[in-house]
Amino acid sequence: MGLLAHERYCDEIIRLTGELRAALQGADLGATVPTCPDWTLRELAEHVGRAHRWAGEIVRTRAAEAVADEKVPDNSPASDDPAALDAWLAAGAAGTADALREAGPDAEAWSWAWEHSAGFWARRMAIETVVHLADAALAAKVPYTMTPELAADTIDEWLEIVSFAQSEGDPEVAQLRGAERSLHLHATDVPDAEWLIELGADGVTWRRAHGKATVALRGPLTDLMLVFNRRLAPGSDRVEVLGDAELLDFWLERTSFG
Repeated sequence: MGLLAHERYCDEIIRLTGELRAALQGADLGATVPTCPDWTLRELAEHVGRAHRWAGEIVRTRAAEAVADEKVPDNSPASDDPAALDAWLAAGAAGTADALREAGPDAEAWSWAWEHSAGFWARRMAIETVVHLADAALAAKVPYTMTPELAADTIDEWLEIVSFAQSEGDPEVAQLRGAERSLHLHATDVPDAEWLIELGADGVTWRRAHGKATVALRGPLTDLMLVFNRRLAPGSDRVEVLGDAELLDFWLERTSFG
């Protein structure tokens, strides 16, 4: 498992948005999202739709800097009608996927991160939808599972974001430096889905590997991903924490980025 093909990410933006739309059907759109308590379910859905359109506009225009929200076309649903929200989400995902496919993965486009390409945005928007689909499923009380490839890639991308934040001098991530400590993620349902994260004097390093660690998190791959993205509590009976549980909490507190 590793990076997916550009076309696959484009397909997943549409497929995952379809699952999000299904989760919203008949749900109370005014309900608070437990994992994003500042948002209602409608606000969560609108955030996803706006994120898709924003990334699509960056790629479509080959932007050299961030695009202002007011310059993103069709940035809100036509009305409060749930049907309007559903159609708006579908159109946004399709339009973004079209822009990404037309550009191809190597097209240059601004990003806030380590890579400035359409390929970056295809992956970022697919994974953005992976995580917020989990938020929506929890709020709407519907089942949630994720394909192994996407669940693993979501963990990989989050570790890349942590590394980038470290290189940019993020003060929270800087607190992860110190005595030699480590975290091991071990999926119990997918072969070779393991990560070893080491916190050394020079900062955080990580690799896909098995190894003895200060704390280990074991469980199904989807649940590991949800814990790592703070969508499932590490104390859940769906996962097992072995060793220094306080270190896992310390990691999660300092990698929330807001």
